[in-house]
Amino acid sequence: MWRKASVAALLAIAVGYLYHGSPELPEQILQYISLPNFQQSSQSQDSQKSLEEVISSAWETLITLPSRQWSKVAVGVNACVDVVVSGVGLLQAMAVDPGVGLDHEVLHSKEDLKEAFIHYMERGAAAERFFSDKEVFQRIARAAAEYPGAKLYVGGNAALIGQKLATYPDLIVLLCGPVGPKLHQMLDEQIIVPPESLQETDEYHLILEYKAGETWGLTQAPQANRFIFSHDVSNGGMSLLETFVASLEDFEPELVVLSGLHMMEGQGRELWEERLKEAVSAILDIRRDIPIHLELASMTDRDYMNSIMQEVMPIVSSIGLNEQELLFLSQADEGPHADLAAWKGIPDVGRVSDILLWVLEQHGRSDPLSEADLTRIHFHTLAYHILATVDGYWGNQAAAVTAGARVASSQACGLQAVDVSKVELKAPLEFYSSHTEPREKLTINPAQPVTVWRRGNVTFHMTPVLVCKQPLRTVGLGDAISAEGLVYSELKAEQPF
Repeated sequence: MWRKASVAALLAIAVGYLYHGSPELPEQILQYISLPNFQQSSQSQDSQKSLEEVISSAWETLITLPSRQWSKVAVGVNACVDVVVSGVGLLQAMAVDPGVGLDHEVLHSKEDLKEAFIHYMERGAAAERFFSDKEVFQRIARAAAEYPGAKLYVGGNAALIGQKLATYPDLIVLLCGPVGPKLHQMLDEQIIVPPESLQETDEYHLILEYKAGETWGLTQAPQANRFIFSHDVSNGGMSLLETFVASLEDFEPELVVLSGLHMMEGQGRELWEERLKEAVSAILDIRRDIPIHLELASMTDRDYMNSIMQEVMPIVSSIGLNEQELLFLSQADEGPHADLAAWKGIPDVGRVSDILLWVLEQHGRSDPLSEADLTRIHFHTLAYHILATVDGYWGNQAAAVTAGARVASSQACGLQAVDVSKVELKAPLEFYSSHTEPREKLTINPAQPVTVWRRGNVTFHMTPVLVCKQPLRTVGLGDAISAEGLVYSELKAEQPF
């Protein structure tokens, strides 16, 4: 036995010597001897799994609820019934011919609708527009409701966020918005709706969906998404904002989630200018010790977006937005990469990081001497999510960003949990922390799928998304992502907002 051990030791030394001169040799030698292939036997079980499996498994370890959880959250103020239908199918049923895409800030006719739909379908991008003609909208709405396969869902960012929050049984949710009989019937029983929010008729939004690779005429969708439009006067004027703020006194929430500002854009400059001032006044009436999360949505008026940045963002503590909304923020105020007309493919992480930092520096509290309240941004795009937070205000953000990514992966596939056979990794495994110098080269480790970097006193948490290969429903994904991120976020010890 001693002799065999000596031979093995000498052979190991020889192999080591040869390896120093030629790293390829040991594996070739080991194929011809009876010693085990140490290189192969040292492979972990994870290395034999797909990247999707490794990431999904790592998420489950990372996603833990914070020690201090919200018990009461108030959400307002846009709510409606969504009619979800095939966009191409509905337009064909309305005898609309395909043509050339063209964006419209406000839709006035079926022709405007067709052009705007094609414009966004060929980009695979989400968008939302106001339809000015009430009678034409009602005719389209009737056609949509009667179209084979049309489905009715809870709609509106506030209602969708409320629905997601209500899936946590220990969380009491107040929803304030224009709630008609159909919507009230569809809401989770756990959601409290103030009597002042109830109205006799529902507001309907039409959601025209398209699948990845779907074609209409010469247009082909690069990825699945949707185009939303409505003639919604109640939500368009945020008519229940003051009611919402008044209801907070009795409800005493620990967190306020606000959405619906984008709906005012279609009302015209004169109306939104005046109403935005009133909205700011109402928000300032909310107690300073209650954090406010603002959920943004698609907008096209740069002046309106600029007004929101200057007047609303500094008085909220958190915002949620996607890649179109982030780039439009920068374009509206000539920020970083404002010369970029649109993202090409997956948004560059370095550029996204630059804009997020700029927002927190210009409109947030990255400077300790700033009077602004904004300290957190939850950014989501198809392939990855980033949480950017000012140091000292928020905790559990690794869990929060992964929880948002997990719900994006499962909900898009219509499932309660991630099915790794139905998703794929599209995020870059290597990227830079900035598009300009100084910048740091970063990588995603699938076994620890949260990459963290700092710029000044802002910390970035980034995780890939496991993208659903055949998404069943894309509406409300951003709202579910933000809701999950907030559930898993922890506000650090009594920060004054």
